[in-house]
Formats: sequence, structure tokens, C-alpha cells
Amino acid sequence: MLYDFIIIDKNEKIPLYRQIYSSVRNSIENGSLKKRTKLPSVRALSSDLNVSKTTVTAAYEQLCAEGYIKNKPQSGYYVEAEFNHLPKSFDEIATQKAETTLMYKYDFSGKSIDDSIINLTEWKKYVKEILNKNFLMTSYGEAQGEYALRKALQKYSLGTRSVNTSSKNIIVGAGTQPLLYLLCALLGKDKKVAMASSSFVQSEFVFKSFGYEVSYFENDESGVTIASLDKINPDIILINPNFTEITGENMPVTRRLELIKWADKNNTLIIEDDYNGELRYSTLPMPCVQNYDTQNTVYLGSFSKVMLPSVRISYMVLPDKLIGKYAKIKGLTNQTASKTEQLALAKYIENGKIDIHLRKARRIYLEKSKLILKLIKKYFSKETAVIFNETSLYVSVIPNFEFDRNKTDKILSENSVVLMPYKNNDNVLNLSFSGISSEKIPDGIRLIYDAVCSSKA
Repeated sequence: MLYDFIIIDKNEKIPLYRQIYSSVRNSIENGSLKKRTKLPSVRALSSDLNVSKTTVTAAYEQLCAEGYIKNKPQSGYYVEAEFNHLPKSFDEIATQKAETTLMYKYDFSGKSIDDSIINLTEWKKYVKEILNKNFLMTSYGEAQGEYALRKALQKYSLGTRSVNTSSKNIIVGAGTQPLLYLLCALLGKDKKVAMASSSFVQSEFVFKSFGYEVSYFENDESGVTIASLDKINPDIILINPNFTEITGENMPVTRRLELIKWADKNNTLIIEDDYNGELRYSTLPMPCVQNYDTQNTVYLGSFSKVMLPSVRISYMVLPDKLIGKYAKIKGLTNQTASKTEQLALAKYIENGKIDIHLRKARRIYLEKSKLILKLIKKYFSKETAVIFNETSLYVSVIPNFEFDRNKTDKILSENSVVLMPYKNNDNVLNLSFSGISSEKIPDGIRLIYDAVCSSKA
């Protein structure tokens, strides 16, 4: 145990026992040390502070005499006094914890995955195997990401998404957002970004943090329109080619090639957010944009839904023109992803477990998507617009009538139903089926329909 709350200075004129006494007393009075908390033994504290046992004993006896602590024979010293000055920060943390641990019976938020997909016992086995290798645990990880993982990712991304790269162009990070921060640091400030209005909201936050001007491009049935890019004239384009806002379908290869040609002509960088691209299951996956354009496209991949949300591992593939810039600053950066999980994931991929996992995930998500679409059709009218986002595992439902969104959300919360957060359109219901079990989907959809009908404007 560490006793950093006890501060002493051997160069001070104040006796050491008084310094120990004051530190413990202050910690009790400000609420950091609570009643019935056991204090370190005289022997342990004297050893930790490198002072004599007599010094510690004198401090404890004074605290006992004043009623701050109590000596229980054969047990030790315990805090006896109780003050109401609980630190404000503790109150805030406790409140936040209570809010974040709130569980919903019908969870359509997309913040979890179906636990029937991942074999947690097997994943833990790989993590434990790495933890048992002391020589790996006693050293810092590689700033760019563990070589074993980057090597495995090169083969994995080529096989599942046709990513054309080498391990030296891959950078690993704890989620897409940290990787975007790194990318923006390479690109510099004063940039103009074009993105879809429904894009990953954290990416927009990153761009604005660097002072980038963010504009939303227009879409047609094939995705981003070249005409809207002509109007914006951006330095950077952020796309998710697996989903177009109007149809929810893949961006066709003709539009991809048009986009690549436009970006090359206008010296514009393409950032391809290939979120869950390998999870396409009702249609065959298409090669990623980076496969057609290795010189001007930055590829982003993630394992948050492919594996586990708690495994915060994403990766970024940089074109050669940027990897040189990265090499110059690599020594100034720290790796944000766990070294243990990186090495465990590398073995998981190398041993073919990820392939088994993906096949199972595709089968389960296919069944769930069919079920949720069938139920939406059953409850909502034919005029209701439905957009199915396959790779992101959610369905957008747009009723053909106006309703009070605040009232709807209140009714849903009272019935233990939670939906995905919405950004622009209050009239759109985004329902993720990634985490909810198939057995709960029918009742969940019925409750959503009842809540919306009860909130008609």
C-alpha cells in the first residue's frame, strides 16, 4: 500500500511525528480517510517513510488522545472520527458512476455487442498467455504499435478488406479518435474538411479542436456528390464508403473512382473510415477505397464491434507521403493501446480465431437484422422510411408523422428502453441491434412503436 497522503520533510524544523500527525489528521478532516478505515501499521509506515517506529508511535498516540483514531488490540489503528466534508470530486465521480452503470432491459444504443458472438473464455486465454510472459510486461510498448500486431493486421486487412499496405505503414491506437488526433498533428492546422452530416461525431470534434473548417457534403443515391465537393473545395474528405445516407447501401465502385480522381486532381486527402467493413453479411464486401488509391487515402479500421467494445484497438494505414512525416515525430508520441491486448489480438488473428469469430458474427447479425426489419414493417406503416445500415448494425426509422421526441424518450426510459443518440433530426429513430438479444427485440420494437404513437404532435 502507498501512503502518499502522508507528507514529511526531514529538512523542516517541525518534528517528524508532528508532520505525520498533521497529514493523517488533515486527511480525516477533509473526508479522504473515512471512519473505520484501517491505517498502516507502525512497522509498515516507519519502513515506508524511513523513520523510526518511535516517531510513528508518537504520532498515532497523539491522534488517539484527540479521538481521531483508535487502537484496537491485536488488530491495529482505525479512523474513529467522522467529518462531513466529503470532497466534491468524490461526489461527482460517484454520480457519474451511477449514471454510466444504468442498465436498460431493451438496449438499442449500440454501446455493446451480442455476448453470444465472442468466446470470452478463449479471448481471456490469449490475454493470460501474454500476461504470463514477464519479459513482455516489463517493457514499454512500441509507439507505432506492436510489430507482431502490425504484421498480423497487414494480412488481416488485406484478406478481409483488400487493404494494400505493409506493416511499416500501419499505426495502432486505442480507438479511432486518438488516431485522428495523430493524423491532424501530421497534417497541420488551417484545413477545410468535407464530411457527411451523419458522420462519426467524435471525428468532427477532433477536426474542430485543430481549428479545421468543417462542411457537410451532399449525397445522392451513390453517396458523396462531386458537385458538392466542387463547392466546398476541401483539403480533406472523410467518408464511410460502406454506407450512403439516402439508401444505406455501399458506395458503388464508379463513384469511388470518381472521388479518387477528383481528390488527386485537387490535391485533397481522403480519410476512409471503414467502420465494421468486414461485418457486411447480407451482401458481399467491396474492396475498400484504399485498395484503388494507396497514395492519397488514409485507411481507418477498428475492432470495437468486430471484437469487443472494451478492446480499444483501432489502426490507421498511412500513405507513403505521410509515413515519412510520422517517422519524424514518432519518438515524441506514446502508444495509447494496451500492449497486452495488442499482443493477444495478434495471436488471436494469427491462429485463425478472428476468422471463426467473423463467420459467427455475420450469421448472428444477419438473423437479427432480418428480425428487426420484419418487426418494424409489422408495427409501423408502409409510409415509414427505413434505412438499413448493415456495417454499423443499426436501422434508421423515420415515421411519416411528427412526434414529440422529448416525450418519446421519457416514455422509453420509463419502460427501460434506450436508443442510439441522435445528432440532427429529432424525427429519426436509430435502433442498433448489436447488443440486444434476439429474444428481447420483439418486445423492444413494440414498446418503441407505442411510445412514438403516444407522442404524436
